[in-house]
Amino acid sequence: MKKYYSLSILLLLCTLTQAQDFGLSFSYFIPKNGYFSTPISPFSLRGVGVNFNNYISLETGASLYRMSGLMVKDIPLSTKEPIVGPNFTLFVPVQLVFALRGNGASFEIKGGGFGFLPFANKLNFGHLDKAIRTAENWQVANAEASFKSQPGYGWMAGAELTVNVTKQIGISLETNYLAGAAGFAMQGSYTGGNAALETKDFNYEDAKMDLTGLEFSVGVFMSSGGQAKAKPRRRR
Repeated sequence: MKKYYSLSILLLLCTLTQAQDFGLSFSYFIPKNGYFSTPISPFSLRGVGVNFNNYISLETGASLYRMSGLMVKDIPLSTKEPIVGPNFTLFVPVQLVFALRGNGASFEIKGGGFGFLPFANKLNFGHLDKAIRTAENWQVANAEASFKSQPGYGWMAGAELTVNVTKQIGISLETNYLAGAAGFAMQGSYTGGNAALETKDFNYEDAKMDLTGLEFSVGVFMSSGGQAKAKPRRRR
């Protein structure tokens, strides 16, 4: 384990020495009907891309999120509580960026898409059982289920405000709205009832893991040569 930490620190130092502009940011994701989640540091690098001119650029990167809880949609159950979680999610965005720059500040409008790969998934059987009790109008319910998780995709849009505090240091505030889904077919059975118990099978083959919500970050960046620029690549 120590070797992995040492390698991560070495890679970070190499990036710092080779890059003229570098930034650090704290990011958070608030999913719709889910639990507050954060990326896993240092496995997140965002703001990498190419500038076509002073106003338009293409930006990408990757983040490894530890999702605390996500919704499953397109199932015949009514619930606003997360059924999946916790899990790990590899998130890769691609956005076209339009920048408006002023004296010591810039405002960027972003739009594009993203892909994500959820893995090490777990079902929240407490919330699943509760949703089944509500749907069946039962007093008790106990489910047994398996699932098949697939990669997903979606669209995203947002904005970022960057302000240069000094010639070498700046701060940024960014918000993105995400709307995506991944196949999450579920099947199994549940047992429950009121006075008498019964068992029913289910197959939610059209179920989808819902990755909809707000991602926001607060960052600090610095420049080793001249005035700080908006926007360097950032580790989160």
